[in-house]
Amino acid sequence: MSSQDIPEENLPAAQDHAHGSVALADTENPFADPGLPPHEHRIQDIDERAAKRSERTVALMFVLSMLGTIGFIVAYVMIPVDKSIYVWPIGHTNALNFTLGLTLGVSLFLIGAGAVHWARTLMSDVEMVDERHPIAASPEVKAKVMADFRQGAEESGMGRRKLIRNTMFGALALFPLSGVVLLGGLGPAPGTKLRHTLWAKGKLLVNMNTDEPLRPEDIAVGSLTFVKPEGLEEHDHDFLVEITKAAVMIVRLQPGDIKDKQELAWSHDGIVAYSKVCTHVGCPISLYEQQTHHALCPCHQSTFDLSDGARVIFGPAGHPLPQLRIGVNKEGYLEALGDFDEPVGPAFWERG
Repeated sequence: MSSQDIPEENLPAAQDHAHGSVALADTENPFADPGLPPHEHRIQDIDERAAKRSERTVALMFVLSMLGTIGFIVAYVMIPVDKSIYVWPIGHTNALNFTLGLTLGVSLFLIGAGAVHWARTLMSDVEMVDERHPIAASPEVKAKVMADFRQGAEESGMGRRKLIRNTMFGALALFPLSGVVLLGGLGPAPGTKLRHTLWAKGKLLVNMNTDEPLRPEDIAVGSLTFVKPEGLEEHDHDFLVEITKAAVMIVRLQPGDIKDKQELAWSHDGIVAYSKVCTHVGCPISLYEQQTHHALCPCHQSTFDLSDGARVIFGPAGHPLPQLRIGVNKEGYLEALGDFDEPVGPAFWERG
């Protein structure tokens, strides 16, 4: 139903006579004001039943938003943090995170949608014209304000009472330091912990799967093996923190295939050891192509050439993988000859 279908006596009274009016151009005003277009009444302005329907629609959105908020609270209290569910097409995901995001998103969306529908259908849509007036104060007001300011500054004694003035400036300057002190509550400073791992001279390379130290003959050419430093056990309370930095992959190449001189010097009989942590965002590298000697990060497809210093040949990673210098001890086991020469994982602000 449109306004043309309603008898003239049922239409609301005109609220703004400027609608549809125009100004003509003349010598003083060569650019005529086009005015506002004629106002068209909405169906809700004409039919009270349509207005009631819009009112019920808005109220329904707000009620559903309240239910969404209640669902958010119930989910937070009731759903275990480690519960997993299958959601098509996402796949397996954390049930708590999915439910909290869904209920919170629905609640916020319905509040916004209800407010928009309310404004578009029930609130007045008549455009109002308010002529602008000069914003600047008159010269008399400006002169009075400046005179009052000078009088106040003189009466405050800021110029004469230097002791008060200087101590006030000192108090204002020192007060923000209390907020700086509160930064200590964020936790201890990392210091150099991000630069060092558990690897040290003499640490044996232990197979992650068998938990046994490795000999050179245990590693075949073209194979990929994941190792950890000797002494790090899965039941240790800090295992996840330490293995995140100390995880290493070892690959055996033909010594003649190694192009980088430092890589060759830090290897043993073609066995090279590199950090397993991608230098892009820290994903674990787990894919290796023995024909090309390329290691691939499955997260964002950063590709490293393990025969040429693990340099980046594709993808968003910005640095080669750090290499671990290795050798063989008297018992014939592979051992580390020190820690990594640079921080593992993604670059951080202390690098360089």
